[in-house]
Amino acid sequence: MRIIIVDDEMLARGVVREYLESHPDVEVVAECANGFEAVKAITELGPDLAILDIQMPKLDGFEVAELVAGKCRIMFATAFDQYALKAFEYRALDYLLKPFSQERFDQAINHVRATLAQGDAARAQQEATRDVVRDAARDAVARGKPLGRVVIRDGAKVHVIASEKIDYIEAQDDYVQIHTEGKAYLKNQRLSDLESQLDADKFLRIHRSYLLNLECLARIEQAGKDSHVAVLKDGGKLPISRSGYQKVRSVMQ
Repeated sequence: MRIIIVDDEMLARGVVREYLESHPDVEVVAECANGFEAVKAITELGPDLAILDIQMPKLDGFEVAELVAGKCRIMFATAFDQYALKAFEYRALDYLLKPFSQERFDQAINHVRATLAQGDAARAQQEATRDVVRDAARDAVARGKPLGRVVIRDGAKVHVIASEKIDYIEAQDDYVQIHTEGKAYLKNQRLSDLESQLDADKFLRIHRSYLLNLECLARIEQAGKDSHVAVLKDGGKLPISRSGYQKVRSVMQ
């Protein structure tokens, strides 16, 4: 089993590496001190498992997991217990709370080993578990601190976009197109999921296909007898649904 250890603290990486010495079938193929290093290493080396800290500089553990989704299995190791539910959203095989013992760590590694051996059957079971908790996890995120930035993978590049820099977001089936400062980026996420993570006081769903940053709104214009458009500060126009029109009017009053 090929493993990558990701933690910004050298001592924490050392503990994991020491615990892994009792597993002769494990090879540590890389150690990374931040999220960007992790994304690069996972992409290039293709490990079986990445053991991720959550709070790290540049990219946090969840952002790394999102960017490498499907490339390897994920286990989180963190000092914070409040992220456990959210970890299900990223298909984590386990969630280790620091400081953890050798016994607890061995239990997690044995679970990973069994999951890899079972292959597709284990993945299907994990998907079923994720579906059960997905709505609860999404609600928990929505009740917490709003998303301060969005990470997008574009081939070998990773774009980190501050939420306040987003002009608007457009739904495109199971993807969203994020418009910011004259550029557009495609992200594999549903608009409703992203809407639940952003600040509801700043982003408004004006149409089933559009989520608007209210800071970018210049005015509303009538486009027909019963239709309206949002005119942006850069001159762009977005359609507004009837329900969206009522919501926009209420926040502009």
